[in-house]
Amino acid sequence: MLHNDIKIVEEPRYKTKPDWLRVKLPMGEEYKKVREIVSTHKLHTICESGSCPNMGECWGAGTATYMILGNICTRSCGFCNVATGRPLPVDLKEPERVAESVRLMNVKHCVITSVNRDDLKDGGSIIWVETINAIRRVSPETKFETLIPDFMGSWENLQRIIDAHPDIVSHNTETVRRLTKQVRVQAKYDRSLEVLQRLKEAGMKTKSGIMLGLGETEQEIYETMDDLRAVGCDVLTMGQYLQPSPKHLPVVEFIHPEVFAKYKVIGLEKGFRYVESGPMVRSSYHAEKHIF
Repeated sequence: MLHNDIKIVEEPRYKTKPDWLRVKLPMGEEYKKVREIVSTHKLHTICESGSCPNMGECWGAGTATYMILGNICTRSCGFCNVATGRPLPVDLKEPERVAESVRLMNVKHCVITSVNRDDLKDGGSIIWVETINAIRRVSPETKFETLIPDFMGSWENLQRIIDAHPDIVSHNTETVRRLTKQVRVQAKYDRSLEVLQRLKEAGMKTKSGIMLGLGETEQEIYETMDDLRAVGCDVLTMGQYLQPSPKHLPVVEFIHPEVFAKYKVIGLEKGFRYVESGPMVRSSYHAEKHIF
């Protein structure tokens, strides 16, 4: 039994965001144009599904990151706002629709990503290749990045991506080794490193991204950088984790922009060819700069 003079204080669901994390609302004619094209062609973008804070800026510039293989993921990562569940059957017409939208938008550089499709034997890799080839047919001058899943360690499926030879291949480690099981429930830190290593050994330009503010230490961040450089990773992106809903992992800490700037300098010193580091950075932010 509780005494009348005892008060129960609930912890706030969200930490108050600092001033440097204020985001402008999406607006402008180019943003409206892109939204109309995405809607007309029944496409999914990680910009919307992932609640990306840069959607207004990127769409306003006439660019977007396309998410293929539907908008329902077979995994339930603690940080991600993409819906989890049983995906719909693969849409065989999706590659052509994505390619046509790239043509209509006159995209010079696009990023293709996908949900995890662990329900499929090929992990969705066949649709991945068909999408890449469809874009090349209708927009041969377009450069693009493929932000791929780990295909559950099926190297046959990864080989399909390698054979398609995108301009750069990205696979996110998302967090430090210690927090991987909590943040990426069905993923493995070392498997992600092996994905990047196999890509590099096959001659691919490689990229990875991590989120900060989940409770990692500074030393763990440096160790993750070293692990990525050990498998030849070329480009690193670092951004602030933002909690999408009360059901997701809480923000442990908001990292100051000056700290992100320091990490960029250290990352470059460790040998990354390019480091994108800042509170609002996401893996496809300024992706056009990551081709070298």
